[in-house]
Amino acid sequence: MKYLVTGAAGFIGFHVVQHLLQRGEEVVGLDSINSYYSLELKFARLAESGIARDKIATGVLVPSLKQTNYRFIQQDLVEKESLLRLFEAEKFDVVIHLAAQAGVRNSLLHPEDYLHSNFTGFLHLLEACRFNPVKHFVFASSSSVYGSNAKMPFATSDAVDHPISLYAASKKSNELMAHSYSHLFGIPTTGLRFFTVYGPWGRPDMAYFLFADAIRKGEPIQVFNQGQMKRDFTYIDDIVSGVIRVADRPATSNPNYDRERPDPSSSTAPYKLYNIGNSSPVSLLEFIEAIEKGLGKKAKMEFLPMQPGDVVETHADISELVQDMGYEPKTSVAQGVAEFTNWYMNFYQS
Repeated sequence: MKYLVTGAAGFIGFHVVQHLLQRGEEVVGLDSINSYYSLELKFARLAESGIARDKIATGVLVPSLKQTNYRFIQQDLVEKESLLRLFEAEKFDVVIHLAAQAGVRNSLLHPEDYLHSNFTGFLHLLEACRFNPVKHFVFASSSSVYGSNAKMPFATSDAVDHPISLYAASKKSNELMAHSYSHLFGIPTTGLRFFTVYGPWGRPDMAYFLFADAIRKGEPIQVFNQGQMKRDFTYIDDIVSGVIRVADRPATSNPNYDRERPDPSSSTAPYKLYNIGNSSPVSLLEFIEAIEKGLGKKAKMEFLPMQPGDVVETHADISELVQDMGYEPKTSVAQGVAEFTNWYMNFYQS
């Protein structure tokens, strides 16, 4: 099996690549390496996979110095013709699409970036799969699609028609676009709604990373909604386990699909949506306490009102992923945060 993993220099993509390589798969990683956050962290992730920074050039497949079955290409998904040539040459079996312009708050400031990456880039990837058929197209959605929904836990059978950020709207659009291509061209597609992923090599724009930075430097951390928030924090290893399990089982048509009572998570087309989370929400203040313990330092907290585009609580109903894939998140917040803070301290002291 040959895999294309987009977003390979990103947090989840890096870990998925590592897992696939460990089990002996052939992998091509793709990333535009944009400057949304620290380029040094992105290049450090690539170096961990054996991709030398001085060898990286746009449109060039770079072999890993550590893994004979890994190559990396710097490429923007918006460049459609280049993407089509890559697909035609490599003949991928499975695509795991994890590249996107991330960030709820950033989408309020730079909406054009989301049109570029999350709409146009996604379309071009679907087109590449259309003209170069793959066995399975797995893509990242987000818990953000649940928007202002109040029913807990969030279930994929719920309607998600009220996004409260452009980022969330872009992810909902990806789900609709993927379904249309599954219906029209028979491409097996599965979308995964990720719930607050954290862990080593994480994204520095995420709250837990910002907290660790500020605590380490003795600066105050911004705690929104007066700290009255809960998140379904999910450790990266549990996420990767779920992603790989899903990738190994291509989506199929639901023979029991009821057109009179349509379930948005399945279809007569080979299409499926899953929540992927821990299904055990933790208060933000409890999570901060775990970071304090890992760093051995107390936080100075600045309590602020709720931010635009944010939600008070997330809670994933993962029953279908457990039933269909045997998914089993195993990492407690105490364990996961300890792993993150150990990595964080080593990475920033080296």
